[in-house]
Amino acid sequence: MLNKVDRPWAGVWALDAALDLREGPPRRGVTMVMDSGIGMTALHDLLDLAGGHIDHWKLAFGTSALMARATLERKLEALADRKILTFPGGTLLEAAIVQQHCRDYMRRARELGFTAVEISEGSIDLPGDRRRRILDCARNAGLIPITEVGRKDPARQPSAGELIEQAHRDLEWGAAWVIVEARESGQGIGIYDRGGQICETFLETVVDGLGDRVDRLIWEAPLKAQQAALVRRFGPNVSLGNIAPHDVLALGALRMGLRFETLNPLALRKAAEGRWNPAAAEPDRPGPAALGDCA
Repeated sequence: MLNKVDRPWAGVWALDAALDLREGPPRRGVTMVMDSGIGMTALHDLLDLAGGHIDHWKLAFGTSALMARATLERKLEALADRKILTFPGGTLLEAAIVQQHCRDYMRRARELGFTAVEISEGSIDLPGDRRRRILDCARNAGLIPITEVGRKDPARQPSAGELIEQAHRDLEWGAAWVIVEARESGQGIGIYDRGGQICETFLETVVDGLGDRVDRLIWEAPLKAQQAALVRRFGPNVSLGNIAPHDVLALGALRMGLRFETLNPLALRKAAEGRWNPAAAEPDRPGPAALGDCA
């Protein structure tokens, strides 16, 4: 996040208080980027432009297995320099589990420079005790365990009660965060219906069931409408995942009330509460030469 002296609009708009809400580290409400294959030039450009707004970086599904090791290590090093948590997609670990190479996977993840690991059952089934032991294995390898709840198959979605139960167990077993599955489509998965809209009853059931642990959830929200709805529901510090690299700054603006989806409700609420009158002139403030009556 930009410090105050680097903010280009500091003191012009009343943004400092909102920006301060997103300060860290540690920052409340993470932004997790899903990288399905951007190169080093694009990565460095993105980090220069928006690195301060990124907290987690996931190399989606099995993509990290398909690039040269030296390239992967350079990517992870660049992200580590920005103190961004990095982890491979959970599908890669699921493949390692099927091949009976879970421990080897954890050791190699650490050797490559990953700082965390995602533990999921999007494509396979695991007994509860096995899932717990995988979390232990991750910690023993020096990795931060992040779990994912939900299924990738729209026909096998867990109930809200099942999702709540699994999330509680994962947190008790030492998960740092729990991701709520939505895939990259955000349709027909988790809290979303087939059109990508939030199932409000399902969402509120999960929120009630998690109680004060709800802040440990990362909601995958690949679509702008989903991000806007979750920011309106939980505020600017909601944790959101599966954000496309090119959408990082746009999400930051959404969090700060600098897009229609979040500014319009704020303006309407302030007007209704009598805290803003669009017809009233602004009070005088010390600063450069007056601009006449334009304000």
